[in-house]
Amino acid sequence: MEGNERYVSGNAKTHDFKSEREALVSGQNPFVSVLGCSDSRIAPEYAFDTARGDLFAIRVAGNFVTDEGLASLEYAVAVLGAPLILVLGHESCGAISAGIKAVKDHTVFPGHIPKLTDALKPSIEKVLNQPGSLIDNATAQNVKDSVNRLKNASPLLTDALSKGTLKIVGGVYRLASGKVDLIA
Repeated sequence: MEGNERYVSGNAKTHDFKSEREALVSGQNPFVSVLGCSDSRIAPEYAFDTARGDLFAIRVAGNFVTDEGLASLEYAVAVLGAPLILVLGHESCGAISAGIKAVKDHTVFPGHIPKLTDALKPSIEKVLNQPGSLIDNATAQNVKDSVNRLKNASPLLTDALSKGTLKIVGGVYRLASGKVDLIA
């Protein structure tokens, strides 16, 4: 979280992109895998002030676990040796907003978008009657549900968790400040 503190304070490291690129030709060794949203306002590499090769990013609108995302996270853990998975949600998520419209207003979106909103519905439905902001509550619940799913979705990840070689956490990115609050 030191990198996020640097990012929030505006004191990010200066990166030598040429040297970083050359150093990564022979392979990567990420210390964290991030399951984050596709939203263009959030770039995990910037938010955590990491160098190239430090972070293995999987992005899907709504930052929920898909089969392909799970396979990518398994690859990061089993092949690349990443000891940490971070599920990263964010404020004002458009995918969560679409999911809320699908649940509350029965909005039907075109194309494959219903696959996305359907995946988010369980988290949204859990918080419909909670006090506070529905989108904030749904975002937090989606992060927590994704963390729990990852902890139980795969024998490979479950084994790494039980051996103590993997930790899975969840956080929410604050758009205005850039701060990431760990919530799971």
